[in-house]
Amino acid sequence: MAEGRILVGVIGRPHGVSGLLRVTSYTADPAALAAYDPLSDEAGGRYRLRWRGAGIAAVALWRDGAWAEIRDRDAAARLTNRRLYVDRTNLPPPAEEEFYLADLLGLAAVLPEGRAGEVIAVHDYGAGASLEIARPDAAPLLVPFTRAAVPEIDLAGRRIVVIPPIEHETGAREVGR
Repeated sequence: MAEGRILVGVIGRPHGVSGLLRVTSYTADPAALAAYDPLSDEAGGRYRLRWRGAGIAAVALWRDGAWAEIRDRDAAARLTNRRLYVDRTNLPPPAEEEFYLADLLGLAAVLPEGRAGEVIAVHDYGAGASLEIARPDAAPLLVPFTRAAVPEIDLAGRRIVVIPPIEHETGAREVGR
């Protein structure tokens, strides 16, 4: 399982001139992102969010022993693309049949013919997560993170079973048997 911190959001571009920012939340309930206090970035900076509207937040930084709210567009712009993390210990354990996507990274991926690969990335562009699997003898494989394509997940054993999609002559894809 992943240790340390889990990516829970990303600061986007400024909204208006008073320092507000667009924020993308990766939490199940997007509004819950502000409840994880403080959030941190890759460099260890600390952040606090207060929602001002759907996806729009006032952001404060921890500086010199106090919270300092961002109040102008230029300061807000310097935070664009800042990734926000929370300590894993502050997150609830996932329910049965649920996973933190970070826990899937590095798992061995066993294919039907016995060849193995490794989960190197999890992509989620809004239509559902996909796993990118590096294979030593072939190009990376991208599979949907569905029960049909990934029927077995063994976090303790650090492995998954993958049934990759089959591409037909028409170019259509279906998940193999």
